[in-house]
Amino acid sequence: MEFHINTIITISTVLLTGLTAGLCFTWTNAVTPGIGRLDDLRYLQSFQEMNRAIINPLFLVVFFGPLFGHAGNVYLNGNQPNTIFWMFFAAGILYIVGVVIVTILGNVPLNELLESTDLQTSSPEKLGALRNNFENKWNRLHLIRTIASTLSFILLILTLLKNQINTYI
Repeated sequence: MEFHINTIITISTVLLTGLTAGLCFTWTNAVTPGIGRLDDLRYLQSFQEMNRAIINPLFLVVFFGPLFGHAGNVYLNGNQPNTIFWMFFAAGILYIVGVVIVTILGNVPLNELLESTDLQTSSPEKLGALRNNFENKWNRLHLIRTIASTLSFILLILTLLKNQINTYI
């Protein structure tokens, strides 16, 4: 079986987008509801520690890798704009806008606000105000990322299926 660059890029993009969608789903489904049950200090401490832990080389590859994959898929399929091209294009737009841009412009500033706060010396009132300013906004933005990454992943799978069907027709 011979692998072409198109195949490698597509498989990599599907894998990395799927991993991101799974990560987002897990946070939406279990992590944020679970820590949401904690008191203000423990909630904010937990979020700080998770934010610190998640920024690592493997996460950065999984999260930013699809940017290159989506761009590569659009470029490699752009010579004949057809349904497959537009499906790759839509998957890329969903990922770039709904995951990366929402993260950079929405979730990261909230994470930085949290990181800049010394939780140990903050009063209970300040902790409550910080949580009120953080939790609902962060969760709404994250839900956008979850939906966008999942839709992008589904579109990639549908593109593969359509491409497979076209091969046999």
